[in-house]
Amino acid sequence: MPKLRENDRLSEGDALFLYLERPGMPLSIASVAEFDGIISLAECMEFVSSKLPLLPRYLQRIAIPPLNLGLPAWEYDPEFDIHNHVREVRLERGTDADAKAAAARILSEALDRRHPLWDVTLLQEIKGDRTAMLVRVHHCMADGIAGVGLMNVLMDPEPTAYVPAKPGPPRSHPRPSDAAMSPVAGLVSSFSSMVERLLAMQSEMVGLAQRTLAEGAEAPQATAAEVNGLLPALPVPAQRLPFNLVCRGPQRIAWGAIPMPEIKAVREATGTTVNDVVISVLTAALRRYAELQGAKLKGRHLSIAVPVNTRGKGSPSELGNRISFLPISVPLGMRNLGKLLAVVHDRMHSLRAHHAAEFVGLAGGLLGVIPPPLQALAGPLASQLPISFCNTICTNVPGPQAPLYLLGRKMLRLYPYVPIGGELALNCAMMSYDGVAYFGFTGDVQATPHLHRLEKFLSLSFAELQKAVGIRSRRPRSRPPKNTPVSLSKPAAKEQEVALSATA
Repeated sequence: MPKLRENDRLSEGDALFLYLERPGMPLSIASVAEFDGIISLAECMEFVSSKLPLLPRYLQRIAIPPLNLGLPAWEYDPEFDIHNHVREVRLERGTDADAKAAAARILSEALDRRHPLWDVTLLQEIKGDRTAMLVRVHHCMADGIAGVGLMNVLMDPEPTAYVPAKPGPPRSHPRPSDAAMSPVAGLVSSFSSMVERLLAMQSEMVGLAQRTLAEGAEAPQATAAEVNGLLPALPVPAQRLPFNLVCRGPQRIAWGAIPMPEIKAVREATGTTVNDVVISVLTAALRRYAELQGAKLKGRHLSIAVPVNTRGKGSPSELGNRISFLPISVPLGMRNLGKLLAVVHDRMHSLRAHHAAEFVGLAGGLLGVIPPPLQALAGPLASQLPISFCNTICTNVPGPQAPLYLLGRKMLRLYPYVPIGGELALNCAMMSYDGVAYFGFTGDVQATPHLHRLEKFLSLSFAELQKAVGIRSRRPRSRPPKNTPVSLSKPAAKEQEVALSATA
């Protein structure tokens, strides 16, 4: 973990998540993990507190300069109290629906900016002696990849019993510095950051142009048709679908799961990628959902923004946001999922070959040269404008590929969460864990009635894809086996380890 300095400032991209947040649109990333066994609030609180020295950023809060003159900075919370960050909720019936409803209520609320922007909530009394844990972190602190790094700090690879450490001396951190938050310091920091960003963008543009020209010289056979094939996937205002409404809150969530070996079988049978399969299945599921809401889809396209990790060989535990997006446009009316998968594969290949994620990253970098006071003023308004550059976001994060344990209890399932905002009132996150791909759907209550139907649509669409590519799907059980809890669906048995990434 890199050494942190007092008053480290947020990057322009990280600060943007603060500026865009508004009532009804909290911008946090999260996951809900289910464990085999009961985890008490007291032992969880003590355990998380013992790990905080390894996560110094989680002891720091946001400090906003006066009049937003400069980027926000991190400072140690002089009133840090673990009770503000670890809590529990007791479910009335202990069902799957109970757990999702409780998680949705928590995720619909913004984190308290007076304290470090994270919390842990235990969902207690799930049937079958299970405990679920919701971990929430503000998007200005971490993206999905960094969130996996947090999980690795908290979890163990073996069911080792936790032995409380002897209490040490109380933590001593520097008091917040008024000088660092002065208007003059803010102006200097803002100007310096703007200059650095402009120079970095210039260097990135030159490098991208050189790579593009070099590749063009090596492959002169590239035709205008290939370039034209890329155009439908470029970020232009998307055609609205029924769920593209301005988010007002609250939120609801839905979950699904597909065994990774079955996804791999489709990938290997078609010569595509895991990401291609996920996008194709999601497209088919959203087609069914849009038709349920009365949409006419002939000739329509679904525009999906697929986040791409830009850390390169950097540590996945590196905090902050290191992502760009691949914008892909997929025909919604294509009902042959074998042909749809081929289209998705070709378009994703073209996007990568033409450095689309780098171009999108450069375009996003332009926001960094806007002075922070204007960003802070315009952010909440911009998130309510009736403009949709895509219909939905689909994240694809590689999670741990072997069982993990918390306080000796095995983690059974791991459902990811991605925030919604603006007119993106329905987004999807996918994370792999222990041989299963887990899907988390987030929807605004007003824009996504019957969001739970997506759980069935996901399964139907994957079975349809398997059939289209000539793979026989496993026959579902007519009833759950004995001693299986009815609260949260049991995942398939663990198969071989699978490394999952957006470029799989």
